[in-house]
Amino acid sequence: MNTTTAPLDFELPNVGAGPDTFSPADADAEYLVLLLQRDYYCKKCRRQVQSAKRRYDEFQDANTEVVSVLPEPTDRTKKWQTSYDLPFPLLADEGKEVGDAMDQPERFGVLGSLHDLVGRMPEALVLDVETGEVLFDHAGDSPGDRPDIDELLSAIPSA
Repeated sequence: MNTTTAPLDFELPNVGAGPDTFSPADADAEYLVLLLQRDYYCKKCRRQVQSAKRRYDEFQDANTEVVSVLPEPTDRTKKWQTSYDLPFPLLADEGKEVGDAMDQPERFGVLGSLHDLVGRMPEALVLDVETGEVLFDHAGDSPGDRPDIDELLSAIPSA
């Protein structure tokens, strides 16, 4: 993100844990880890959500909600949930509104904007839910350029 606050006024279909639609206002946590994924087929994205799942209790202990945003239709996003049974919200962002609002990086110009697997890069943010303050932002410049779970946890003030 180019700013120190993030727009947290979005609401998207949720196929993971929690309500059928999710907005950061729904988060029963002080902090939010927002994982902006590349696309349905991205193996590194799939590994990232599985790593977050394995250590989800540590995020909960730090009063933090993990939210994964997949730039796909709801039916395709449900397939991830069926495969991984994530204990946190998994949002379908078919129109890519959240990724665009958060300035999720893309490469390869117009071609990259047309094909997420080629152009959309991962981004991970740690946000203060009340203020929208960006406490941590890792905007990847390649498919594998993403923070590990320890790095995310260390960015949470109460962790």
